[in-house]
Amino acid sequence: MFLEKIILLGFKNYEQAEAEFSHKFNCFTGNNGMGKTNMLDAIYYLSFCKSYYNPADNQNIKKEAPFFLIQGNYKLQNEPIEVYCGLKRNEKKQFKLNKKEYPRLSEHIGLLPLVMIAPEDAELIHGGSEVRRKFIDGVISQYNKQYLEQLLKYNRILLQRNAMLKAFYEKSFFDIAALEIYDEQLSLAGNFIYKERALFFEKFNAIFNTTHHELTKAQEQVKMVLQSGLNDDSMENLLIKSLDKDRASQYTNTGIHKDDLVFEIDGAAVKKFASQGQQKTFLVALKLAQYAFITEIKQKKPILLLDDVYDKLDEARLNSIMHHISGDSFGQIFITDTHRNRMAEAIGATKKEAAFFEIEKGNLKAG
Repeated sequence: MFLEKIILLGFKNYEQAEAEFSHKFNCFTGNNGMGKTNMLDAIYYLSFCKSYYNPADNQNIKKEAPFFLIQGNYKLQNEPIEVYCGLKRNEKKQFKLNKKEYPRLSEHIGLLPLVMIAPEDAELIHGGSEVRRKFIDGVISQYNKQYLEQLLKYNRILLQRNAMLKAFYEKSFFDIAALEIYDEQLSLAGNFIYKERALFFEKFNAIFNTTHHELTKAQEQVKMVLQSGLNDDSMENLLIKSLDKDRASQYTNTGIHKDDLVFEIDGAAVKKFASQGQQKTFLVALKLAQYAFITEIKQKKPILLLDDVYDKLDEARLNSIMHHISGDSFGQIFITDTHRNRMAEAIGATKKEAAFFEIEKGNLKAG
């Protein structure tokens, strides 16, 4: 799978841009704030129907522009396909495959697998549990459409249950039969999601450990654990046990929406005891393991996006990463950096095909 060409109109700081890409390395260079990350975000949009950085679609339209348009021309299993995303201000987003609009955006997820590595990934370590759950959900949803459907269903029922709990509290009234209807639906979806998460981790942990060992030459031992109330009980029982607390707080306090990940290096918490370089390597290994996992499941190499990969990495760790991704197990790669010569030297050492693009104030120039 390759992105052959992209066209942008009115997207973020791009008035208009067009580029044709290499099938291996593609490097966007330029000073900070020029639009390098925005180009990666446009590619991300074409896979996930949304921005990696800004969930408010209207805010991705260039200032004073009436709309944005992103169009990508791909080769998928040697067949050409066209993906289109367009949004007019305050209107519904359009997403099309070969000029045919999707009735539901969720139908597109997984067609064009993609893995993004960015400085913002530090939130996986330092942010709240919601960030780590989104990572899990983002991986599984790329190969399991039923999981995505059940997750959307769970979140919808959860909102309805919380609204009912709040209404009971405000009206000093409680209807257990009405609540049990939501509990049954929430349990069905919750148990399914937990089972798929557990199966995912059973396979993913081995790949993650192998990837981290390759990047660090086995100097560190890593561990990642799924923390969930469903590890020891069913969703049904958890809801029963939490009923009094839910009524008092007007909120559902237990379930898969409370799951979390625990990260460790050499038996110590990554968040508290790992250096910045160790944390960055841990995150890169996590994302590269995601890449390997999706490749194995879908039998298709995802597109890999690397935003500011030099951030907080020493030369040895960086060279290890570049050597790793230059192998045949990786497909098309897009990288941003502020220093063209540095990137040209790093990629030159891999002896792989590459295209370079200089970006200045939303203007894209090849060569």
